[in-house]
Amino acid sequence: MESSSTASRTGSRREATRQRLYEAAVTLIAEQGFSATTVDEIAERAGVAKGTVYYNFASKSVLFEELLRHGVGLLTASLRQAAEQAARRGRGRVDALDAMIRAGLVFIDRYPAFTQLYVAELWRTNRAWQSTLLVVRQEAVAVVEGVLREGVASGEFSEEIDVPLTAAALVGMVLVAALDWKAFQPERSLDDVHAALSRLLQGRVSGRG
Repeated sequence: MESSSTASRTGSRREATRQRLYEAAVTLIAEQGFSATTVDEIAERAGVAKGTVYYNFASKSVLFEELLRHGVGLLTASLRQAAEQAARRGRGRVDALDAMIRAGLVFIDRYPAFTQLYVAELWRTNRAWQSTLLVVRQEAVAVVEGVLREGVASGEFSEEIDVPLTAAALVGMVLVAALDWKAFQPERSLDDVHAALSRLLQGRVSGRG
């Protein structure tokens, strides 16, 4: 029977392997598309045997589905953490949304290839992982919805706000603006991009100048 320390090391090694496979897959698929990317290429890029891919994932499609779940999960966690930190500091909901915008930009700055893939996959309808993608997308948007609902309840935001649509618009704003930044305005700093989106947030949501 494995000791707890041995099991822990085994689990850590497997998680590290899965992370390498995620990174290899997202890089290759961003470069050449899902259909053109082979399991052999993913294994080679990750520095593992082909059998290791199938040991961790039943197929290339399962790997990509888990990649989407993993990546959007990281984004959702970062948004939630930003909102919770703002609340612990006693800040208002506009400040919480602003902190979430920055957290989203930090995530996209770190994982631009994943973000590009995620946004592209949102508009496809013939993928086996479409239902999973919709679920994880809603989990991310729901974090923003929660802050908006709290703001409406506290009187910080107008009761006329369409919470689901506003939350989706805020998430979409960050995703599209960040991709534009990375592709067409890479000379801008993260602080510069955050400041621009922050001013938009302050004017459009809170009504402050």
